[in-house]
Amino acid sequence: MEAYVLDLQDRLVTALESLDPSQKFVRDRWERSDGHGYGISCVLQDGAALEKAGVNVSVISGTLTPGQLKSMRDRRAQTAELLDDSEQFDFRVAGISVVVHPRNPHAPTAHMNYRRFEVFRQNAPEGEPPVMAWFGGGADLTPSYLFQEDAEHFHQTLKDACDAHDSSYYPRFKTWCDKYFTNIHRGETRGIGGIFFDDLDDKEPEQLFRFAYDAGNAFIRAYVPLVARRMTMPYTQRERDWQLIRRGHYAEFNLVYDRGTKFGLMTPGARIESILMSLPLTARWEYMNEPDPDSPEDRLLRAVRTTTSWTK
Repeated sequence: MEAYVLDLQDRLVTALESLDPSQKFVRDRWERSDGHGYGISCVLQDGAALEKAGVNVSVISGTLTPGQLKSMRDRRAQTAELLDDSEQFDFRVAGISVVVHPRNPHAPTAHMNYRRFEVFRQNAPEGEPPVMAWFGGGADLTPSYLFQEDAEHFHQTLKDACDAHDSSYYPRFKTWCDKYFTNIHRGETRGIGGIFFDDLDDKEPEQLFRFAYDAGNAFIRAYVPLVARRMTMPYTQRERDWQLIRRGHYAEFNLVYDRGTKFGLMTPGARIESILMSLPLTARWEYMNEPDPDSPEDRLLRAVRTTTSWTK
């Protein structure tokens, strides 16, 4: 998994830089202060095509805090059974996390992450298998303006990657994505979804790795052509302001609900700049902003307040 996410990071950076060859990602390799792992944060800011983009890899280990253990036990009964309250546990994780915020309001924001997570008894003998291990991740699209063909392309590409491994994956993971990426306080999803899964351990590890491998690769095909198609469209200040309002809602989800953000912030020695890389460079909060009925902005709101099927 470590080798894969490093390779995927390089290919994603190359694909995103191809949208505007004059702009290059800054590559920042960092080491944890306790020596338990490293990361590589590739970030581009203030580009002509991409206002902010981050492609982060982290390969870290450590001891699970009481808060992290409680969160893991609360979301899954099997986890509660395996992680006894009387013991302490260490973890090891290798993953990639990607967020892209284009400058043009017609080009959608996207998020993707895939990871392998392993839990061990603390001070376990060398070679002892993990108490539990799983894959998690997904990809989702957050447009400010809805283009039907873009939504269909993104979802169909992810569905094809899922179907190659298990025909139940896409419908399960799309439903999971719609439910997970919800701003409960606003009664709307963060965007128009994609796929999301966690604690995936229902097949042999090698089979699940092949699925994560194909799904991660599919993100480049699913997303980069959409930005290429929309990045040069003309737009108005009103459309730019709407994009910034939607980015405010994006930030609300990441700071209030996102489990990955919470896990990172609860991890001793965590690199805060990399955890908060997902936040947009700029955002806007207007008091009581309500789009005109049947406007393009209203159409977007209707899409995020209902569940839509985007595939054939």
